[in-house]
Amino acid sequence: MTAQESNPTGAVDGGPGTVPGLTAVLGGAGETARAADERGRTTIADVVVVKIAGMAAREVPGVYDMGAGGLSRTIGAVRDRVPGGRPNVGRGVKVEVGERQAAVDLDLVVEYGVPIPEVAREVRANVIAAVERITGLEVVEVQVAVDDVHLPDDDAGAVADARVE
Repeated sequence: MTAQESNPTGAVDGGPGTVPGLTAVLGGAGETARAADERGRTTIADVVVVKIAGMAAREVPGVYDMGAGGLSRTIGAVRDRVPGGRPNVGRGVKVEVGERQAAVDLDLVVEYGVPIPEVAREVRANVIAAVERITGLEVVEVQVAVDDVHLPDDDAGAVADARVE
């Protein structure tokens, strides 16, 4: 009787070419994944998921900015314009990250005139795709809160206030 005949699952332990104590599944991609899992552990920090989700949300047409509250966005905009400063891609993003799953909350400002439900759907899809592809975590939910609408007149007022005579 062969090892496969004695074990209906097809698992072999201690056969030729195996590592003692390592159970491999025959005939599939599962062998590599299981072997890698038993050789170490990968952890992904919350800030990694925050940055990925923030970048993915900003890629969607119709998203003007992110973050709740006008003061927070104003301070963020000033910080983004300071020479040598870097934009905060995590503004408006909160996450919960477990060993295999993640949940994401987003605060958005959308452009005036765009259909909000459509933008929210596209943001949700883009964030889920990016986080799952890059981290391998399952995204269980993406909550989208639209906190403001950017009006075309908003830019004209900001430029006028910034001018020095």
